[in-house]
Amino acid sequence: MGIKETVYYEGGPHVGDLIINALLGLTVIFLPFTVGAIVRALWLRYRITDRRLSVIGGWRGRDQTDVVYTEITKLVKIPRGIGLWGDIILTLNDKSRLEMRAVPRYREIHDYIADKVANKTGKPLEAITTR
Repeated sequence: MGIKETVYYEGGPHVGDLIINALLGLTVIFLPFTVGAIVRALWLRYRITDRRLSVIGGWRGRDQTDVVYTEITKLVKIPRGIGLWGDIILTLNDKSRLEMRAVPRYREIHDYIADKVANKTGKPLEAITTR
């Protein structure tokens, strides 16, 4: 029997990322971006709960990275796709970074993660977030 977790968000990257990159992929220059968007759409999944966040990805979705909120030291959000989706970059205690690309509702999710980090670590929100 596991510990109960309340799921805040569970899903894949924003579909607009795939559509925009597929349209741009009609040219040879943007073809790598299109392939990246297709791979993200097929195998990348985010799960954000009240205890941790999980990123499931890799080849055929076989890699999973779990991060508890006390490990996060810095949080950055970057708007993409006319502000409909964005990227969230987490910097961890060991100075490694975890990039969450094409996150839908990224502003709400960023604020949720920042609030959870502030509550768990006791740091003010301004010390955690940038941009």
